[in-house]
Amino acid sequence: MTFWEYLGSHRALLLAEAGGHAGLVLPCVAAGAVLGVLVGVVAHRGERAGHLAATAARTLLAVPSLALLGLLVAVLGLGLPPTLTALTFFGLLPVARNTVRGLHAVGASPVDAARGLGMSRPVRLLRVELPLAWPPILDGVRTATRLLTGIAAVAAYVSAPGLGNEIFRGLTAPDSADAPDQILAGTLGIAALTLLFDAMLVLLGRLTVRRGRVA
Repeated sequence: MTFWEYLGSHRALLLAEAGGHAGLVLPCVAAGAVLGVLVGVVAHRGERAGHLAATAARTLLAVPSLALLGLLVAVLGLGLPPTLTALTFFGLLPVARNTVRGLHAVGASPVDAARGLGMSRPVRLLRVELPLAWPPILDGVRTATRLLTGIAAVAAYVSAPGLGNEIFRGLTAPDSADAPDQILAGTLGIAALTLLFDAMLVLLGRLTVRRGRVA
């Protein structure tokens, strides 16, 4: 059986696994983005806190995803709970880091102008600072999305749905005639989802940012 024949005969299964993979990644990206922006806003209030948040993000991103999943399985069991927790955790880190960077890059002039117009601090944050920091924040969301799409494959190890199961089936039965096709199909499927998600975020950026201004 050729690779294309394998794809044709397993199309329904692969599409279901791709849907499960997307169903893991997208909600966790959304949750991680919201939490990451909140963490970034809090960290931005102090210079030391901002540096601490950036350093913590770099350090925690170095934690092996499989190790974190293993720790969470001991507490939450197998399946979705440890997977969603780990993905949301890894997703918020790039967004928090880029939120701090974006808010630092806003500068004093727009904030002072908004203050002169009588805007309160929360209003300045929502109407001036966060919109101006949106491009770096969106870059953080793109980074988080690419990261989570890959980590979601590892989550098959803890009985989570997704294309990682296709890869693991091939790895656990290397002598099977379908093993190379399973590994390749899962890998290419994850790569295709990564490109699709990134294209969606690029389009979102073009719709929301016009000539340096947030739409």
